[in-house]
Parts: sequence; C-alpha cells; structure tokens
Amino acid sequence: MVGVVNYGMGNLHSIARKLHLLKADFQLIETPEDVQKCSHLILPGVGHFGKAMKSLEEKGLINALNHFVLVEKKPILGICLGMQLMAKSSEEGNTTGLGWVDTKIVRFNVSDSTKFKVPHIGWNTVEGAGSVLLSNGLQEFYFVHSYHAEIPNEDIILHKTTYETEFISGFEKGNIFGVQYHPEKSHQQGMEMIRRFLEMGS
Repeated sequence: MVGVVNYGMGNLHSIARKLHLLKADFQLIETPEDVQKCSHLILPGVGHFGKAMKSLEEKGLINALNHFVLVEKKPILGICLGMQLMAKSSEEGNTTGLGWVDTKIVRFNVSDSTKFKVPHIGWNTVEGAGSVLLSNGLQEFYFVHSYHAEIPNEDIILHKTTYETEFISGFEKGNIFGVQYHPEKSHQQGMEMIRRFLEMGS
C-alpha cells in the first residue's frame, strides 16, 4: 500500500493519476492510523513551509511519520515542499521542519532577476551526483519553487540542477528521498521515477 500524505497542500490529483497508471494500490493519508497501513509514503506539497508543518501537527501526523521513517525505515519520497519539510528548518516562515535531513531551506538569491525569475518555473535538467536509484537516465523534470535545500553533506546529494547557479534538486539518505521538482507533472520520465521508488524495498 502506497500512502499519499494529505495535509491540504499537495498536488494530489496528479500524483493519484500517476499511481493509477502504474496500477499501484494507494490511499490518501489523513490520520496516524492510515500511516501504519503503508509500505511506502509520498509526501507531496505546494505552498508555504510554516503552514504545512502546522497542518501536519494539527492532523497528528508528525509522530506517525517519524516512526515510519526513523524507526521502521520504510521508503518515503518528498516532492517539492514535501522534500523541504524533511529539512531541519526553512527561511520560509522561519520555522523548524521534520529534521530528517541535515539541511536548511533557503530562498533563491539570483543576481540577474530579469533572466532568472523567482519562483523558478518550468522544465530543467538534473545531473546525477550520488546514487542513481532514482535518477539514472532521467534528465529533465518540471520545477515550480522559490526555495531550495542547502546540503552540507555531499554524500546524500542525489542530483543537482543549475538555475543561474547550481542548487540541490534531490537528496537520498537511506530510505529517505527528496526531489525538488514535480515527477507527477513530468510526463513519462516522472512516472518512471515514481515506478522506481515504488519498487524499493519490494
């Protein structure tokens, strides 16, 4: 069973469509009890970091997610804001995150704001910099974001992308995977990436 965490800020329809095409057994996660039924979790997200953390707390999901990820060590994929929530903190709202990955989320600081708009929107190339479990042969994905992760530990970098300057577009830490782009909006190669994730641990 694949769980898609619903905290009111995710692109659930597009993710559900990809999972349906992959013939995956999935459900929306609304409660801590729902988390216990899953073999894999997807943490999607579009919106504000602080509001997202507040929503997870109000739904009582944080302890259940921590147990799933840190104790049971089952696979979880964070998408866009979902990836950012895995960090220790964010400049967006100046609040703490789930703390699974030793990084801080920072806003894009571009010098040429005419050429490089914030948010960064559109298709861009990713370059593999670590494990190739998710990224091997997959090179272009769709992005929509104003913030990105700073990674002090090079060992967990999955891949990088350039938008005026280089930034981290994916990380991997054991069973924890985060991607800054939207595989659910990235057509066939996005679906392929999700398929590879679902095969992990099976």
